[in-house]
Amino acid sequence: MNLPNQPRGADGRAACFGMLGILGFSLTLPATRLAVADLDPVFVGLGRAVVAAGLAAVVLWWAKAPRPSLRQCGRLALVAAGVVVGFPLLSTLALHTAAAAHAAVIVGLAPLATALCAAWLAGERPGIPYWTATLIGGATIVGFCWWIGGGGLSRADWLLLGAVASVGFGYAEGARMSRELGAWQTISWALLLAAPCLLPAVWLAAPAHWAAVGWTSLGGFAYVSLVSMYLAFFAWYKGLAMGGIARIGQLQLLQPFLTLAGAALILGEAVGRSQMIAASIVLVCVILGRREPRRLRVPALSHSDARSP
Repeated sequence: MNLPNQPRGADGRAACFGMLGILGFSLTLPATRLAVADLDPVFVGLGRAVVAAGLAAVVLWWAKAPRPSLRQCGRLALVAAGVVVGFPLLSTLALHTAAAAHAAVIVGLAPLATALCAAWLAGERPGIPYWTATLIGGATIVGFCWWIGGGGLSRADWLLLGAVASVGFGYAEGARMSRELGAWQTISWALLLAAPCLLPAVWLAAPAHWAAVGWTSLGGFAYVSLVSMYLAFFAWYKGLAMGGIARIGQLQLLQPFLTLAGAALILGEAVGRSQMIAASIVLVCVILGRREPRRLRVPALSHSDARSP
């Protein structure tokens, strides 16, 4: 069913944009694991945003993008807190000790976090089946972490849960901003606003001897800086803005499985049966719980979004 006030075929285009974003994000955890092998986790978690901000500045200048208003800057700061600082830093600190395959299962909660924030920020109202599935899926993730941790949640698990909460908020608020500014403009301005605050920490955490950093770590850092922190958001925010935050956010269900495959192929990590079972239960829970949100109306995208850089 097409959403109200959406042109015919918009759902398919929104899903395509969303899937492109998910493909870009799916290798974030394995690439981060590569990066932290030789680089400080703080440098990787925040430095990626500084690199992406440099690219964003060039793109905004080249496209002659109009500056956001003061009110919009305040909301962009919230977007930056979620997806520029919160998720990258917390997930990177977690991956300094946790395996990417383990982290992929916990990050499987991201679609639930995104839908919760969509209900809070955008007025999307899932029904009782959704909330029931949310509790079951959340309990599955916590139970998995508790069992793996030998009767407790590890520091990495808490960091990853914080990362999930951050990214759910950042995705929902970023999608709302994309309807005003455009998708690529939203992530570009969020990065540019955050960069000056991040520079001191990045400078202090930078490696003293770059020659000692391996090519694989540099490659992982390049991926999370250019793709995970910037280019993937072009498609992702546009898909969320076009198709609805909760609906397109459901595509994140595929991300844990793509990440598990990436962890096995890139890092050679073994994907255990418990990880696949936990990820599959979360997948089933969210599929069963997702219903067409009531009161869901998706405003038309800003004309500025049609002007791709």
